[in-house]
Amino acid sequence: MQVRSTYRYAKISPFKVREVTRAIQGLPVSAALDLVAFSPKKAAHLIAKTLKSAVANAENNANLRVDGLVVKEATVGEGPTMKRLMTRARGSGSRILKRSSHIRIILTDEIEIKTRDKKKGGKKAGAKKSGGKTKGKTKRPPKAEKAEKSEPAAESKSETKE
Repeated sequence: MQVRSTYRYAKISPFKVREVTRAIQGLPVSAALDLVAFSPKKAAHLIAKTLKSAVANAENNANLRVDGLVVKEATVGEGPTMKRLMTRARGSGSRILKRSSHIRIILTDEIEIKTRDKKKGGKKAGAKKSGGKTKGKTKRPPKAEKAEKSEPAAESKSETKE
């Protein structure tokens, strides 16, 4: 079953709100609420109000469980635009457009909740890339090998001095 909630005449540009609504589409309600709670945008607060309203509608009107709900659709439409005039140089004026938007969120329990697999730690050992500066250069031998090579040379010098 689908449940919807609408926030009409929100005093914010639709362009700014769409950025947040794209992020919550297809997420479970709990994940969507977490995402908008920690977003620093003004639009996130308005979307959170609409999302909580949709959840309340689902609980009270449709008798649905909250943990099974998914954000099916989160759309933003243009509301009416207020046109204002701002004075400019030499007695001219320019238009100021104060845009508004309509936020609509549809929740459903028909879509199966998909969770992303957590990444396993780090890259594989053989998948390291060499940097651009080391291209064409040979690797230095480990220090242990250097020590072994230098010891026989020191013995031969001491033998020749005696």
